[in-house]
Amino acid sequence: MTAEPPEHARSVEQLKEAALSCRGCELWANATQTVFGEGRESSKLMLVGEQPGDQEDLQGKPFVGPAGRLLEKGLEEAGIDRRRVYVTNAVKHFRWTRRGKRRLHEKPNAGQVRACRPWLEAEIEVVKPQVIVLLGATAAQSVMGPAFRVSKQRGEVLSSPFGVPVLATVHPSSILRATDEESRDAALAAFIADLKVAARHA
Repeated sequence: MTAEPPEHARSVEQLKEAALSCRGCELWANATQTVFGEGRESSKLMLVGEQPGDQEDLQGKPFVGPAGRLLEKGLEEAGIDRRRVYVTNAVKHFRWTRRGKRRLHEKPNAGQVRACRPWLEAEIEVVKPQVIVLLGATAAQSVMGPAFRVSKQRGEVLSSPFGVPVLATVHPSSILRATDEESRDAALAAFIADLKVAARHA
């Protein structure tokens, strides 16, 4: 059975409950659970990542793994209280491949992103943010279309098909993959600068 967001949902909790039985793509079969967004429903700022990672899949919460800790640091440095933002992902189930005992992240494909888009749209309708930060290419393309390139329009406040301004930046996990400390520091500083721009519009 493919669950769809209830029309005119009144709360994130209502959406979260409905999403538990979503079978819109095959990812639910290998995931521990649906990882829905969380945060205040009156949040002016919404952050959208790619998908849950290993820790998120196990704990059932978005951005609680290494990338989440880096995101928290970025928000803090940008003067944004994480408790006042709504955090979610473009795809609600963890896509992974097994390597020995480890579950390695695998990028969701276009069909999986498309299948999950109604849930993101419903979250936006309920939360009504003033600005949405799109973290990485998957999140950006889920909202802005497959031709969108973060590298070309990073850090700009743009109009979106959802009628809410958006700002695209890198995903925190890309900062973690930096090859040396100097590169990592520079990437984090640029990320914080993008978050500050978003905060000024929220």
